[in-house]
Amino acid sequence: MNTVRVLLSVATNNAWSLLQMDVKNTFLHGELEEEVYMKLPQGDNMSKINVFKQYLNNKFPIKDLGNLKYFLGIEMTHSHKGFFLNQQKYVIDILHEANMIDCKPARTPLDSNLKLKTYRDVIPNIRYYQKMVGKLIYLTITYPDISHAISLVSQFMHSSTVDHLKIVHRALHYLKGSVGRGIIMRNISHTCISGYIDANWAGNSLDRKSTTGFCIFVGGNLVSWKSKKQSVVARSSTVAEYRVMASTACELIGSNTFCWT
Repeated sequence: MNTVRVLLSVATNNAWSLLQMDVKNTFLHGELEEEVYMKLPQGDNMSKINVFKQYLNNKFPIKDLGNLKYFLGIEMTHSHKGFFLNQQKYVIDILHEANMIDCKPARTPLDSNLKLKTYRDVIPNIRYYQKMVGKLIYLTITYPDISHAISLVSQFMHSSTVDHLKIVHRALHYLKGSVGRGIIMRNISHTCISGYIDANWAGNSLDRKSTTGFCIFVGGNLVSWKSKKQSVVARSSTVAEYRVMASTACELIGSNTFCWT
């Protein structure tokens, strides 16, 4: 999805048209034994695009869906200013499934005074917990503000406790008050890449590991972010920050490679 968001930002900043097609059947011709390349026409030449669509349709049935509006559960509303990505229907479906459609909204996805305990008050229905967390992970595609909370609860998929379930419910309360939010891709007329980092040194109360946090912008639009517990204990805040810088540098290189390609 990072690649998709980079593509959307680049397309928005260059005022490109984004069209969507659907293949009506699967490819039944076996595995390709040769490399296949496609040469894109210069500009936003709609006549050549239509010729290309007809060429594809002659090879196998396709359905022309017109302008990009809905992709992998993500709703995309576009105007002359850019794109707006959201998962409103997905959020409502999750709230219905959790029987929390009428719950009281929360202002934040995570309690700032949260302290995880070491006792094992295991929840009886772990499958429900795993299912909810899995759905919330997919929701982070357009909700970067819940990434840290979901990263935290996803670390306990097989040893979840009542405390972890409370965090999941808190995230759902937050989503109740933020239905319809998402990510805006604006036309800022450049594709410069920038990134911001932070680290929560020894913030995990159970194992004293730090948390990596970064966000990447391409063309002024948010395209990539991460909140993840570091794999080893950092002996100082400086070490924790260096680890974040290394992870962010790798992400920046990947984004830069895509843009230049």
